Amino acid sequence: MGDLFWNKVAAAIIGLILMVMVIGVVGDIVFSEGDHGDEHAGLAYPIDLEAVLGGTAGGATIEEETIDLGTLLAAADASAGERIFRRCVSCHNAAPGAGNLQGPNMWGVVGRDIGAYPGFAYSSAMAEYPGDWTYEALDGFLANPRGYMSGTAMAFAGIRGDEDRADLLAYLQTLDDSQVPFPAPAPSEEEVVEDATLENVFTEEGAEASAAAIESIENIEDQMDALDDAAADGQVDDAEDNGN
Repeated sequence: MGDLFWNKVAAAIIGLILMVMVIGVVGDIVFSEGDHGDEHAGLAYPIDLEAVLGGTAGGATIEEETIDLGTLLAAADASAGERIFRRCVSCHNAAPGAGNLQGPNMWGVVGRDIGAYPGFAYSSAMAEYPGDWTYEALDGFLANPRGYMSGTAMAFAGIRGDEDRADLLAYLQTLDDSQVPFPAPAPSEEEVVEDATLENVFTEEGAEASAAAIESIENIEDQMDALDDAAADGQVDDAEDNGN
């Protein structure tokens, strides 16, 4: 083997080393870790794992549907609410003059002052809580008593189902000689748009537009009357010419 052979071997080795170096440099450029640090170590391309694992693409959030209490109460079933109230009979009476148990009597609870039923020793949190037991207040309290009123002594965990609470409220409405009316259901989107359109008629801009339209109609009528008068005058002149 001559020197030419060994020169070829050396050239091949050097070329291989250069190729490996070039591949390494290109790989660092294409698959750069960038500014993500160790969070995405081992990944060829950075991936938003929070978006993928969280089940929402592009950071989008799913809004929970809110149901209007008035709409729920309009469809509530008081007899179903009476069955739900059976969970409460160990602590609350529901008949007029039946007295208090571990909790106050529920007769006439809708609309009365919070923490003010005669003869019952309320916790300071409830005794000092302002306002009345409206349907909205009862709904919030029954959903999560301790969350709604911090410091209450009521140990009940709450009723999570919206429809169940509405049924119970419908039953509580019956516990009174003069029943407190339910709040009206919130208007639908179509009704809101229609009301806004009707309201616009009575705004200053709507009145101005209506006045301008009426004025335009009156101008057209005046012009038509003028044309009629001109035509009538022309016919009279023609008749006089023919008579002469």
